[in-house]
Amino acid sequence: MSKFVSFLYKLARTVNDIEKISSGDPKKIARRVKSKVIGRKIVSKICRWTKI
Repeated sequence: MSKFVSFLYKLARTVNDIEKISSGDPKKIARRVKSKVIGRKIVSKICRWTKI
């Protein structure tokens, strides 16, 4: 069940990315890219911190 839920969340994020890119609005695209970069940095720091 958890793999199915993970799949649905990943699908929703992908659809949201496609929707923002297809809108053609540079502000929406830039905001989406910025959010993804910041989110990845935060997650990577948390993962490194928890491995101590």
